[in-house]
Amino acid sequence: MHQNVVVLDNGGGLIKAGLGGERDPSAIIPNCVYRPLSSKKWVHPSPTEPMDLTSAAVRRPIDRGYLINPDLQREIWANLFSSLLRVNPAQSSLLLTEPLFTLPSIQRATDELVFEDFNFSSLYVAHSPSLAHLYEASQRTFKAQCSLVVDCGFSFTHAVPVFQNFPINYAAKRIDLGGKALTNYLKELVSYRSVNVMDETFLIDDVKEKLCFVSLDVARDLQIAKKQGKDNAFRCTYVLPDGVTHTKGFVKNPEEAQRYLALGDGDTLEEVQQKMDVDQMEVTNKLEDRKKIDLTKNEFDLTNERFLVPEMIFHPADLGMNQAGLAECIVRAVSSCHPHLHPVLYENIILTGGSTLFPRLSDRLERELRPLVPDDYQVNITPQQDPILGVWRGGSLLASSPDFEAMRVTKAEYEELGSARCRRRFC
Repeated sequence: MHQNVVVLDNGGGLIKAGLGGERDPSAIIPNCVYRPLSSKKWVHPSPTEPMDLTSAAVRRPIDRGYLINPDLQREIWANLFSSLLRVNPAQSSLLLTEPLFTLPSIQRATDELVFEDFNFSSLYVAHSPSLAHLYEASQRTFKAQCSLVVDCGFSFTHAVPVFQNFPINYAAKRIDLGGKALTNYLKELVSYRSVNVMDETFLIDDVKEKLCFVSLDVARDLQIAKKQGKDNAFRCTYVLPDGVTHTKGFVKNPEEAQRYLALGDGDTLEEVQQKMDVDQMEVTNKLEDRKKIDLTKNEFDLTNERFLVPEMIFHPADLGMNQAGLAECIVRAVSSCHPHLHPVLYENIILTGGSTLFPRLSDRLERELRPLVPDDYQVNITPQQDPILGVWRGGSLLASSPDFEAMRVTKAEYEELGSARCRRRFC
């Protein structure tokens, strides 16, 4: 009997879920429950109904990448399987993603959820880097045997060499910095400089996704960000929701927010000045219309915050973290592998995870990596076409492959052998 395979990419920020063999997941929802100001009940996020997330309290089952609250995860999954996917777990297999180096106690709790609470007929646990590599290899004409997957997600960033679809665990490197830390840093900057947004997690997530970008020349851009009026290519205004005319925040002048794209890679301050003068007429009017920020209107300006927040990926020390930046992390991961793999890994760097969506991230990463890599090695960085869905699509491919049936652990095997013995199959 052919069974459905539910593919579940259970991230710290978003759950991507759907059936194996399909191109896109059926449901993408935040992995949390939230309580709006107007309610006393914790509510499940819905992909269809509008949600009032202003100052909403949030509870998440995953912290720093690992499952810490199985009861809450059970609630979220129950809602997902019954209301959104409409599958019967007892007649389905589950392909689940799990971070590298998950503790045995967390693995046991996950297995109990899958087999004892939901009664899935079988389970396969995969690691995100393997699935990202699998999907990327399927998209290419030549099949790369190994690649270095940089997974920059909600809770952390991993640089993991993958060889023939297996992560090389001893070479994996981790930075405890992901989208959540960057959002929190942006909250602090905006709260300190403009208006208190410490409770507005979802709102500041939106600001980060729409307005932040990676700087190719931080010293130059800091000088530009100091300038007044039309000379400042980075200044843009974000309008907070007022709960009456609009319940979601928005960027005041979207085309003004894109002005930074006109700045070239090696432009000096003088060249930047000339470029800014070209579109002076159209922007001057807008700046004069806007004049000064009016805090009663609930809007705030962003200037250097737009590139200083993603900058933390390259310099975690600026946040007080005693950890290497992304480029150094990649070099350490490659150096931990056999020397024969070094040139191949540098040629096949894959960027996945939502935090790699910042504009210009891959250009900046290549610029930082080049001085650290031997001259005779090529550096080739491939951002995934859709970094949020790349891992799920790899899982969907694996679930529809003929080998999948032999790889999974059945409920009967789990009941007979226990969690620890079954887990050896996934190593």
